[in-house]
Amino acid sequence: MPVPAQRTRPGPRRALTEDQILDAALTLLDAGGANAASVRAIAAQVGVAPNAVYTYFPDKAAIVKALVERLLGQVDHGVFIDRDQPWRQRVEALALELRERLSAHPGAVPLLIGGPMDGPHALALNERLLELLADAGLNPTDAARASYLLIVYVFGSIALEVADLPQPGPLPPESERIDTRLDAFTATPAEHYPRTAAAAAAMAGYISTEQYLWGLRRMLDGITASTTAHTEAAGV
Repeated sequence: MPVPAQRTRPGPRRALTEDQILDAALTLLDAGGANAASVRAIAAQVGVAPNAVYTYFPDKAAIVKALVERLLGQVDHGVFIDRDQPWRQRVEALALELRERLSAHPGAVPLLIGGPMDGPHALALNERLLELLADAGLNPTDAARASYLLIVYVFGSIALEVADLPQPGPLPPESERIDTRLDAFTATPAEHYPRTAAAAAAMAGYISTEQYLWGLRRMLDGITASTTAHTEAAGV
């Protein structure tokens, strides 16, 4: 007489959290770039079916938005909220902090600038920057315009720096990347592009911290000059 098959109880459901999903997305982005973090790939990374991911996030766009918020939430506000420090020093501290945080995850950078930054952490960052620029003497309208200018510069610079990578993955050391660029620009045929060939060393350093701060300081010079001109025009 055949023995009836024993019915086994299903094992415990695998616990899943939003943080685990975001961890998996960031791991995929770090390894494979902006296109690597599909919902199916994220689900496979954490060992669940795609439907389990949709329980927490309705689509990939929601995952990206949450991931952007997480990265911006890691920014250390302590580096630029000290109102006893000169405002320019505080702007530089913020710009360097953002560059360090975002360049640590180059695969996430294209996603960061690909959608609206309107979450709580993004709004808090913008609020701090507006406060900082008000401390510099800008009126609310000019502060808002200057804030946008600085954000475009910071995120645009980081995006171009990341785009310079030949393949997805962590950023190599800055000196190594500059040497690679220098080799490429040094090979530029001077008979066809004499100015480019002559500027090879400077162009190789476009992705350097030195260039990043040089551009930032030129913008701050312009903001300062504009504020001074408005003050003088108003007879203050």
